[in-house]
Amino acid sequence: MPLSDEEARLLHQLEQSLAAEDPDFASTLRGSKFMAHNRRVAILAVLGFLGGLVLLFAGAVSAMTWLGVVGFVTMLGAAYLFMTAWKRGIGRSSEEPVRSPGGKPPKASGTFVDRMEERWQRRRDGDER
Repeated sequence: MPLSDEEARLLHQLEQSLAAEDPDFASTLRGSKFMAHNRRVAILAVLGFLGGLVLLFAGAVSAMTWLGVVGFVTMLGAAYLFMTAWKRGIGRSSEEPVRSPGGKPPKASGTFVDRMEERWQRRRDGDER
């Protein structure tokens, strides 16, 4: 259920007053520190992936199999860290909806089947867009 104009205005005023009184707490609530941490993890993961790639090629060129395996495992670990940071919200701006505490996405971004069922229900109810 969307907020009314009055409720949205009051909420915006509350956010501004909180940010003015305690900027650290407000930034924590907005998740900026958490997102900055995820960005750092993602950057380190990309660097780790590139380092693993160098190790993989060095192991292949020098015929040291163990070095290639270490490089490959490093690449896998870095890719896992990057994907974890991405899922936690690297590219998400503060205006975008976040996942609920249960980990479910917001209603608007459901699966394809869910969106088609909602569209079908709207058509059946006569609320066709």
